[in-house]
Formats: sequence, C-alpha cells, structure tokens
Amino acid sequence: MRIIRTIKIDTDKCTGCRACELACAGFHAEPKYSTINPKRSRIRVQRDEQNKLFVPVKAGPYTEAECSGRNILVIKGKEYGECSFCRSACPARDLFKEPDSGLPLKCDMCGEPAPEEPLCVKWCLPGALTFHKRVEENGPVLPAEAEYADEVEEL
Repeated sequence: MRIIRTIKIDTDKCTGCRACELACAGFHAEPKYSTINPKRSRIRVQRDEQNKLFVPVKAGPYTEAECSGRNILVIKGKEYGECSFCRSACPARDLFKEPDSGLPLKCDMCGEPAPEEPLCVKWCLPGALTFHKRVEENGPVLPAEAEYADEVEEL
C-alpha cells in the first residue's frame, strides 16, 4: 500500500496574498525562518491583477530542455501563454531556481518527516490550497508518479 499526497488548487478562492509563498520561503531558508526570500519558495502565485486572476503554481520536476509547447490557455476570456502556469524549472526561465546556486527547486511537501499538512496549505487562509491523502494498493508505478516521487509514500 502507498499514500499519495497532493495539494489541490482552487483558483477561484486565491486572493493573491502570497502567504503560501512566504511560509514556504521561510521554511526553506538556511537556517529555517532566518530570512524570507520568495525566490526560495517552491510555490509561486502567478498574478494577473487586471483580470483578478491568481494561480498558485507548485514547483514540479526539472526539465533539461525548453519545452516546445507553445499552446495558448484561455481563462475567463483572457489568453495566457502555456509557460505562465508551468510547474517545471527549465533553462528558458528563472522560475523555481535556487537564487544563490541556480539549482532547480521542487516541492518537497515540507520535507521529512512530513508535517500533517504542507505549510503553504496551512497558511492559505482563503482555502485556495487544500491537502489530500489517499491510500492505493501497490501496483506498477506510472511514469507520472515517478516524476512526483516526493508525493508517493510506500507503506
């Protein structure tokens, strides 16, 4: 058996306050909570204030090459480039890279031992981020699960 841990995002509830970013950045400072540099955060709120759209994006796996996907996403009648909401750290942009070393960042669900819920969820007062666990029978690990191995815990 294994536990799958996920953070669900409800963009309709996100106010763009960035409390999730600050909590994550403080946790990942060295030493913990000594500074708050949002560039250390493993979650970023993509903002389009004019259209009142705020989308929390959690850091995903690193990709060595710039993607070829240049699709256009239409949200509430406004067009956005696909990169706007991409979770990957890639050579094409500075998002989700450690500010001092340039190494890629990935959400670790607040490390080990895992807290009851990730700090970004705990500090999201509007409730845009919710933490979910589900238990699954062991079976073959799918490629998508392997990429997000920090979210899969074997029992």
